[in-house]
Amino acid sequence: MAEMRRGSNVELTREIPDLAKVILGVRFNAGSEHVLADNLVVATLLTDRSSRILSDEHFVFFNQLSSPEESVSQREAALGGDDEQVEVDLAAVPAAVERVVVVLYLNEGIAQRRSLGQLRECVIRVVDAGNNSELVRSENLAPALSAETAIALGELYRHSGGWKFKVIGDGYTKGIAGIAADYGIAL
Repeated sequence: MAEMRRGSNVELTREIPDLAKVILGVRFNAGSEHVLADNLVVATLLTDRSSRILSDEHFVFFNQLSSPEESVSQREAALGGDDEQVEVDLAAVPAAVERVVVVLYLNEGIAQRRSLGQLRECVIRVVDAGNNSELVRSENLAPALSAETAIALGELYRHSGGWKFKVIGDGYTKGIAGIAADYGIAL
């Protein structure tokens, strides 16, 4: 397992040429803040070259568990200590999709005094779905958070005919609205 810092990236398919499917696992720890933990949402955005979501159907979350062609799907039950998991069939991702971005946000409507700065741990990891081996994981992104209510955790992206993974770690104080503005999501 290699731990990656914010902004760092790794070539997945160059290192593992037969890598076919990956699991993007998200792990968080809110301590005794049960309201916070119960209102965290993991979502996946399938974007084009300019980092704009292809359509509303390319926003994968608890109300829409897979992309239209089912290349990206949220697992109903997370394994291996993750709180949420997204499975990506790399070969099935449409050619128009340049990036598969994983975000975490606080669901709208909870008490305004909650923020991701209350998290003790927030990690994204990449697992080879073929053998369940962890390939990489991010550093703990929680210590850098304060008033943010959403964060872009990491992304799979196309590079030279293959796939790379990058730890993003960018927080948003406007929650899902901030993510929507950056990625062109209609709310």
